[in-house]
Amino acid sequence: MAVSGIALVLFLFAHAAGNLKIFIGNEDFDHYAHWLRTIGTPLLPDVWFLWIMRIGLLVAIFAHIYAATQLTIRAKKARPVKYAHRPKVQGSYAARTMRWGGVIVLLFIIYHILDLTTGHLNPVGDSSRPHANVIADFAPDRWYVTLFYVVSVIMVGLHLRHGIWSAVRTLGQQTKTNERRAQVTALVLSVVLVAMYLSVPFAVTFGLVE
Repeated sequence: MAVSGIALVLFLFAHAAGNLKIFIGNEDFDHYAHWLRTIGTPLLPDVWFLWIMRIGLLVAIFAHIYAATQLTIRAKKARPVKYAHRPKVQGSYAARTMRWGGVIVLLFIIYHILDLTTGHLNPVGDSSRPHANVIADFAPDRWYVTLFYVVSVIMVGLHLRHGIWSAVRTLGQQTKTNERRAQVTALVLSVVLVAMYLSVPFAVTFGLVE
């Protein structure tokens, strides 16, 4: 679960960095989007790299979900009889909502693919005009799309905050000092990632990017 989570986190930051190109300009953003389709050429045909990456991401997502399911089953088997009295355990909001947050994130991924990858749910839906797709997606009259995007990205941030901390513990960190460092690092990375992703829809909705 930790390894698949780290792979997904690396992709999220790379994807967020690419999204920020929309602030440079229409042509630069479209050029970047089209460049993604040609990575690996002439060794690979056009778009092959994207499909290889998409398949890799799907494998990582399903591995993450499978690992989460297995851990849940093991936890239930380890305690088949419920506690007669179980005191409340202090934990972060992210930790308590990890599973539901994962469901919301999964639904968002499906919507995001149908919206900005295949174009079926996008007002423009033209793969040759990625900048226009984004502008149309977060137009002021489509506030509900922006709201869903905001909620989903915040859930990604909460999921990421707890996930990074858990992954570090899984991969060997045990001391109190390292635990505090991991918590701070997880919080900073989560806030940065959420800010990177939300800057685009907010900029479009409020007319800062046209």
